[in-house]
Amino acid sequence: MENPLLQINHLSTSFRIGDQYYRAVDDVSLSVNKNEVLGIVGESGSGKSALAYSIMRLHNRAKIEGEILFRGKDIMTLKNSEMNKLRGNDMAMIFQDPLTALNPLMPVGNQIGETLLLHQPNISKHERKERVLELLHLVGIPRPNYVYEQFPHELSGGMRQRIVIAIAIANKPELLIADEPTTALDVTIQAQILDLIRELKEDMHSGVILITHDLGVVAEMADRVAVMYAGEIVEIADVVSLFENPLHPYTRSLLNSVPAEGQDRLHVIQGIVPALQYLPREGCRFRERIPWIDPSAHEEHPELHEVEPGHFVRCTCFKQFYFPDKREEAGIYGNS
Repeated sequence: MENPLLQINHLSTSFRIGDQYYRAVDDVSLSVNKNEVLGIVGESGSGKSALAYSIMRLHNRAKIEGEILFRGKDIMTLKNSEMNKLRGNDMAMIFQDPLTALNPLMPVGNQIGETLLLHQPNISKHERKERVLELLHLVGIPRPNYVYEQFPHELSGGMRQRIVIAIAIANKPELLIADEPTTALDVTIQAQILDLIRELKEDMHSGVILITHDLGVVAEMADRVAVMYAGEIVEIADVVSLFENPLHPYTRSLLNSVPAEGQDRLHVIQGIVPALQYLPREGCRFRERIPWIDPSAHEEHPELHEVEPGHFVRCTCFKQFYFPDKREEAGIYGNS
């Protein structure tokens, strides 16, 4: 598609620690098309949520640089009043923790109605309530008239998540960002929430950014996948290519950490994602966690390389990567 719904160009988001700013999102470029789910995966601390909040311009004290083109217009240039007209209307977000996203002192029906009132002020009070009840039914909440009057603390985690989704889709946004929408939910409720997001995408032809650390969710939901590590995109491909032919050492390590039938033991990725102020800013950021790979395999200034149409990988170290207990895999892409 020549004109993506969302085009992010060289986006960086920096947070101040002490007297310095440190990039949590570092030179990220991505696109999302209408009627497409882009999955973004990575460990906690990889920069996934920081990226989502940057797209929605919800960071108060961060320094954000780069372009965020929504329908071809750079929303980084918009005033706060103009951005408020977009948020909750043309672009919306499902937040990770519904309990903190909802007002504890307001019935949930009023909270859904509030976003309708903000963006559709001309509809009557009766029409607004009918639309809220319709949304409650749409997100699979039983007894909508009863739940309409309830407060967030009176609802289960799954019900609160559905309320957050109802608020996000109330005005039929073209872009929907779902930040860990199934975290802390049981498997049955997870499946229902994911089915709901899929149905909404198909019904409204929205572009969806699905942020998660759950590779099973990505395999089921995404059309394309971007893998984030330490603030950078390290691999991006369509979902089939990524799962059938993962290339970057981090992607392969993540996939190898997922339980599989007949597997004796799980692969454990050495170390952790470094704290923001200690992130290596030169060379391959994953190199410290794969110390058995020769330092010469890494680029001094790693770039994304298109190894096949639509499949990009950062740093040449993927060519020489192998797991320590599977040395025969080394060099499958040669040494060039």
